[in-house]
Amino acid sequence: MLPSLMTPEERLCALGLSLPAAPAPVAAYVPAVRTGDLVFVSGQLPFVDGALSVCGRVPDQVSIEDASSAARLSVLNALAVLAAQLDGGLQDVEQIVRIGVFVQCEPGFDAQPTVANGASELLLEVFGDAGRHARAAVGSIGLPLNAPVEIEMIARVR
Repeated sequence: MLPSLMTPEERLCALGLSLPAAPAPVAAYVPAVRTGDLVFVSGQLPFVDGALSVCGRVPDQVSIEDASSAARLSVLNALAVLAAQLDGGLQDVEQIVRIGVFVQCEPGFDAQPTVANGASELLLEVFGDAGRHARAAVGSIGLPLNAPVEIEMIARVR
């Protein structure tokens, strides 16, 4: 675990990561909505430089390990959207409240929680205890743009 005195952005840097530009919506919705001290981040896909990092169904077209990495990328994109909503960036995050993880998978697949751990573990690394969250990990027959994973997030902020 990284030192607690580091900011979330410094923790990302220590992990060899940085926030990408917040992805633009791919349909008729907004990237996030703030109401009071909560920010609801719309579903994010595993985009890297505007393109999906991997496409297809888990586990017959995308391995569980690659899907877990895609979940990590998706939550990094969700953090970029979240940071763009806040004057102080990720330092204004008090708690990651919940994430929803949708996994495009073949019938009978039951390892959605393993895929979702890619996102959950990154949130813990970046925010420490403030990154502990409620979660749903759900199988889906399809996701936008044939993505293997989509992640939505709710955060409590200053």
